Amino acid sequence: MHKNAPNPRTRRGRIAGFSMVELTVSLTVLMILTAIAIPSLMRSFRTYQLNDAAARFSDMLKFTRFEAVRRNTQVNFLILPSGTDWIAGTDSNNNGSIDLTEKQILINGVVTLLPSGTPPSPASILAKLGATSSLDASRSGAAGSLIFDARGAVSPLAAYVLYLGSTTNPEFGYRAVILLPSGATQIWTAPSGGPWQRIG
Repeated sequence: MHKNAPNPRTRRGRIAGFSMVELTVSLTVLMILTAIAIPSLMRSFRTYQLNDAAARFSDMLKFTRFEAVRRNTQVNFLILPSGTDWIAGTDSNNNGSIDLTEKQILINGVVTLLPSGTPPSPASILAKLGATSSLDASRSGAAGSLIFDARGAVSPLAAYVLYLGSTTNPEFGYRAVILLPSGATQIWTAPSGGPWQRIG
């Protein structure tokens, strides 16, 4: 009978858990892996923020174009500063402001509208659009409006570029939303040194 009785010393050793050395080694490995992963996660998060802001901006332009065609009348797309942020939206009633009931987006946080000259040169975009093309960057990083006529085309006919990026972290790259004279939009991406490549 005494042979089958559990040894209290062995049982206590089994439930004791990790030793301090094992715990220290595990925490050190965990901290090293975390230090390696954080920059990659931050880069992925900033890329997501840039892509999201460019997609929302492009979608808002598409919505404004759709409104102009649907209503068979001119509709303005407004870009307005709001402190250090930007509001972009559809001025459905063409009163020169974006009312609370009108569709709009807020561009804020790390990603903002940038003036031309901050991102890389759009030469590679122009090369792909055609030799006779030109891009008007006057609305990028500045208050203004873009007008869609009843056919959904930009009025006056011109191609516009609106740059998105971070003023404090250029290493995460840039996005360019291109508004073509027909009213169609394109999204382009570039690292801080260029060149531009179309992504949407």
